[in-house]
Amino acid sequence: MTSRHAWIICALLLCAASAHGERETVLPQIQLPHNYYFREIYLPQLTAGPSALAFSPDGKELVYSMAGSLWRQTIGSSAATELTHSGGYDYQPDWSHDGRHVVFVRYQHDAMELWQLDLRDGSETELTHDRAVNVEPRYSPDGGRIAWVSTSGTGHFDLFVADVQGDRLGAPRRLVGERKSAVARYYYSPFDHAINPSWTPDGKRLLFVSNREVAYGTGDIWSVAVDAPDDLKKIHGEETTWRAQPQVAPDGRRILFSSYHGRSWQQLWMTTMDGAAPLPLTFGDFDRVQARISFDGEKIGYISNETGDTSLWVQTLVGGARMRIDTSHRHYKRPVAVLHVAVRDETGAIVPSRISVLASDGRAYAPDSAWMQADDGFDRKLQAFETHYFHCPGECTLVIPTGATTVSVTRGMEYAAATRKIDAEGAGVTLAFKLAPLHLPAEYGHYTSADLHVHMNYGGQYKNVTDGLIRQARAENLGAIYNLVVNKEQRIPDIAGFDAPDVHKGGVWVMQGQEYHSSYWGHLGLLDAHDHFVTADFTAYKGSPFASPYPYNGAVADLTHAQHGLVGYAHPFDEPVDPEKDASLSNALPADVAHSKVDYYEVVGFSDHRSTADVWYRLLNLGYRIPAGAGTDAMTNYASLRGPVGMNRVYLETTGEPTPSKLHNALKEGRAFVTNGPLIGLEVARKHPGDEIALDSAQTVTYHAALRSRVPVDHFELVYNGKVVASHTLDATRTQADMTGNIKIDASGWLVLRAWNEHADPLVMDIYPYASTSAIYMTVNHAPPRSHADAAYFVRWLDRVIDSAGARDDYNSEREKTLTLDYLKSARELFKAKE
Repeated sequence: MTSRHAWIICALLLCAASAHGERETVLPQIQLPHNYYFREIYLPQLTAGPSALAFSPDGKELVYSMAGSLWRQTIGSSAATELTHSGGYDYQPDWSHDGRHVVFVRYQHDAMELWQLDLRDGSETELTHDRAVNVEPRYSPDGGRIAWVSTSGTGHFDLFVADVQGDRLGAPRRLVGERKSAVARYYYSPFDHAINPSWTPDGKRLLFVSNREVAYGTGDIWSVAVDAPDDLKKIHGEETTWRAQPQVAPDGRRILFSSYHGRSWQQLWMTTMDGAAPLPLTFGDFDRVQARISFDGEKIGYISNETGDTSLWVQTLVGGARMRIDTSHRHYKRPVAVLHVAVRDETGAIVPSRISVLASDGRAYAPDSAWMQADDGFDRKLQAFETHYFHCPGECTLVIPTGATTVSVTRGMEYAAATRKIDAEGAGVTLAFKLAPLHLPAEYGHYTSADLHVHMNYGGQYKNVTDGLIRQARAENLGAIYNLVVNKEQRIPDIAGFDAPDVHKGGVWVMQGQEYHSSYWGHLGLLDAHDHFVTADFTAYKGSPFASPYPYNGAVADLTHAQHGLVGYAHPFDEPVDPEKDASLSNALPADVAHSKVDYYEVVGFSDHRSTADVWYRLLNLGYRIPAGAGTDAMTNYASLRGPVGMNRVYLETTGEPTPSKLHNALKEGRAFVTNGPLIGLEVARKHPGDEIALDSAQTVTYHAALRSRVPVDHFELVYNGKVVASHTLDATRTQADMTGNIKIDASGWLVLRAWNEHADPLVMDIYPYASTSAIYMTVNHAPPRSHADAAYFVRWLDRVIDSAGARDDYNSEREKTLTLDYLKSARELFKAKE
């Protein structure tokens, strides 16, 4: 996953939204870096299965959120009754101690507000109106106050409390004030947060989680006196998580919370109000989160992902006997219909696909057993919420409200998207889709699509396994996935499967790889290195035992190449790199390219594609042959994620059935094109990307170019040594082209074909559509490519990197510092020689 990249892209999207009214991140009022942390790991998300719960005062019932509504259910019964159903999505209920009210969170109109439900008559009242993100409401034991977390006024997550009388909320009071820390934080804001409130039984104090003076992780468990907020006490020091959610037991002594505590998955632990060493209450290689203790202290309710999807469980505190809450019989608040969807390809065969269902109430729906997932941004002019979707094996059945319904189907990039509008009735509706293919002409080669950058599990709502990853890939018509095992703070969720053999099933290859985290030097993708995991998986984490900038990325590349693996730069650049003006510059890409350490480069990935391509072009101009790669950086177990697997993919030219060795060789040789939408093909003098054309003198060559796209394309261009030399007009739909042209080659260099748009398209869950071939290399009269300006650019770049690396005082030894600086300086000399 990215380090600084997510917040920069968020800023870019906000600028784009301001200028063009286009794609904007979900809940952009949150002024924090790395939106994937707060959006998925902290904020409530739409899931088809249950999420946050609360016990009734008598302990016999539960209220919980599921599929966008609140539901009420007697423990031991399979019948669930829908309590709320609005034009928004309802989450995080808390049941008042007198049994009369439920406070909850409603997401709509680009905000999350607190609402209150009166259980006597079903009336609902909005309690907050500040257009902020208000979450985690908790009634005080006497019912006279509500504590919650809000971004109101600052854009940061702060702890608030207010009096509540009937349906009126008093003036909110920020309980823990804004505090800016001097601790270096790669992944979190410099401003401390205060989240996960929980009342003590006497109503005098609140527990919460804060990252005061904590560099990594969500922070420690604290308590604060509600009426004397300067009375702060640190109870338990640990990295915890956004979903630690400590809760004080009715005895006022014990604290239940969720933690991974040296493991890779979150389970339930207990400590005490005086901070006794925590002991585990549950065990398992899956997550147990959002735990609540019943009012009598005898039971615990929690959400588990042990089955992959979310599920609701109740467990006795003493003895551990547990029961899954069955929701098979649902009593809906509105009339419903049954929708059956079947998807076929051009041959009539049933095929897996990605489906979005938007019902008459404006909400998204999925089958009860499906994983609901969502985009991380959207155009407010076109839709009220981000796009939600699920993966269907070919035929799916779901329950939806009656009325006008829109169903959209996609299947990767080689089929046109299909949308149907229907009037759903109670008797049920069957929809059959036959997808139209979008295939490049055969003369451009036989390609297998691959996503080089996927994280199967990364702290999300669900738990994924290899078979689940394959199901997702098949629905996206993706041929291969590289699962990059990586740390998520202290834990590495997929480490147990790192040395697993390559799997081929259902036409999909799954290979294990690694992402090496160095926010200082730039992140690396390490592919096909099966001997061992390269530890510690991160470098230059200030304030940690791995603060040293050593190993630099070139040393990590050497360790990977010793295992016969491939090394690529992941999600390289979010904005143009200006060595003269950038506030800081430590990215080591030029040094690693100069020293022949880089095997591929994510031209299309979790970055700005044009800025990334600009750096790539400059390196190609100097004769460095760097193949184009692509990776989504998809966290496949997220409910809200940056696109599904294969959103950013590389098409690798293979002959016959693809195998891991063929894919490996095709990537290393640059026989590829990369895309998030358009399919493109390039042939020059009967050569394809990755090939070389040797000319004795300047000549005119003939090229052929093709495009097939599921989205309209604005620009379809041939680029020669960094300059557009041919720009082609597409058909009326701007989705297809077959071009032939001539170009004079008068100097050694390279050619790429690209297709792109300046602005976003809702069908592409990325900042804008973009595709590029890898380069075809041109050599004229045996001369190497030359570009004095680009050589000078990288000399200045490395001057900045050398200055930064030389100023650091956290190397573990002088030897480490010497090795690092010598490596950088020798790379600088290689570029200097090209000036």
